[in-house]
Amino acid sequence: MPRTRNRLIAAARRSMLQRAELHRRLDVAKAALKPGALVSRGKYRIGEKVDDVALAARQEFRDNRLPIALAAVAGVAWLLREPIKEQAPRLTRKIQDMANAIADRLRPTDDNEADAGNGNEPMENDDEAV
Repeated sequence: MPRTRNRLIAAARRSMLQRAELHRRLDVAKAALKPGALVSRGKYRIGEKVDDVALAARQEFRDNRLPIALAAVAGVAWLLREPIKEQAPRLTRKIQDMANAIADRLRPTDDNEADAGNGNEPMENDDEAV
């Protein structure tokens, strides 16, 4: 009987160790399934995906700078199309006025040519009486 008793004691020890291991695994599983743990794991995975996407976007922008920049400018222009439609006539009018003013300054006038011929006459101011 001593052998049977030793076997029973060994079997009881094994079952206690197995039970303890199962309880430990169950506690780990419970902790892993708590809402806080699930949220933190989700945040970590989302953060990893965001980092991967950011890295890929940076690499694509490095490889294709001009097409992406043109697309970005076109997208911004499309988003601002209504304000541009409202402001464009005023802006073009101002640009035309500025261009005309610059052209008038650069273009010699007939009065300046006539005054250049009579260099000995004094200049009159508009506010002086003749």
